Amino acid sequence: MILHWPMTVPRRGRRWRAAALVTLLLLLVAQVQADAVDDFLARHWTRPLPLQGDSPPAWTDLESSLAPADCGQCHADQYAQWRDSFHAHGMGPGLLGQLRDYAADDREGHQACLRCHAPLAEQADALVAELAGKDPEGRGLHRQGLVCAGCHVRQHTRYGPPRRDGSTPQPGETLPHAGWQSTPAFQDARFCGACHQFDDDGYALEGKLLENTFTEWQASRYAREGVTCQNCHMPDRQHLWRGIHDAETTRQGVTIEPLGLTVDGNGINSGLVVRNTGTGHHFPTYLTPRIVFEAFQVDADGQEIADTRVEWWIARAVALDLSQELFDSRIPVDEEMELAYAMPRTAGTMALQMQLRVEPDAFYTDFYRSVLESGNVSGFAMVELEEALSASLASHYTLYETRLALPR
Repeated sequence: MILHWPMTVPRRGRRWRAAALVTLLLLLVAQVQADAVDDFLARHWTRPLPLQGDSPPAWTDLESSLAPADCGQCHADQYAQWRDSFHAHGMGPGLLGQLRDYAADDREGHQACLRCHAPLAEQADALVAELAGKDPEGRGLHRQGLVCAGCHVRQHTRYGPPRRDGSTPQPGETLPHAGWQSTPAFQDARFCGACHQFDDDGYALEGKLLENTFTEWQASRYAREGVTCQNCHMPDRQHLWRGIHDAETTRQGVTIEPLGLTVDGNGINSGLVVRNTGTGHHFPTYLTPRIVFEAFQVDADGQEIADTRVEWWIARAVALDLSQELFDSRIPVDEEMELAYAMPRTAGTMALQMQLRVEPDAFYTDFYRSVLESGNVSGFAMVELEEALSASLASHYTLYETRLALPR
């Protein structure tokens, strides 16, 4: 028997094949775009960054400048937002106090910090000048942290996302500093991963990179749903990058509810359940923050009763010398943690107070204290580390609190 395949394809089959072809083409386009972003980022974040070199002869000093205040002459909103951000304070007293232990010419050592906190080659030169005593007042560009040019300028070419309407600079347009090169990389989470993710061969404890935020996001549903770092931390393209230091941002990322309260012969039993319902990575990410659950009994005057306190930490706790991970109780995306309180009822107890306190810079607080108490620190560094310690303590805030009255 000889079988003959039909020369025509049924309509339903043609539609199916057409749909499959469209899907395949879309996947190919997406892969090409992803590869293009990877290629751009590999060039854009080559560390250490090279010097900008000479700007075009026809440019004004304003067009050639790398100073954020000069960028702000035209980009006023972005500059005002950046000034209030942690990016602008990336070279604060805590970091500078540590860098004073390095020799002025130890550029490789400096890069351990500068590669993200002040990545421009011009900033690296400015730090060398300050450490060598050539800039005693510390007026160099390095003092301004992650400046506009750190993300947007390479060899005096400006880079950025397309305009809000999707358009890009066109030939013949007369724009300051020759306009900018448009790339979707600035709207891609991988751009942020250049600093918020260690390389695969980076320092790790218990099989987890010390800085692992991008990977945490990548493993979550947010990556699959196309919700990027920028969606949450740069809404409406704002240059604020709010995170764990901002109470309202943190509250938007979690759901907190009290557990049922029981009071019987075994004492008081209650607690809180914390769900990571809106944070695109572990809550909290990285090893710096600490969330402290505090619960204690209070008397008729609202005062804490001694020996009734219970504390739990939500954190990735590591030794101050980074030699070991002590524990990791952080909450992955869409998971939850119960923080239990179970203690005998003390005479005079009228209520149970429960609260969550956020210590955004907890690791640094402990580190600064340790260094200052050691006494092994120079005069300049001591002043800076004391300032950094005060700032880290001032960053604490109460995320949630409730007081449950007990039956008499």
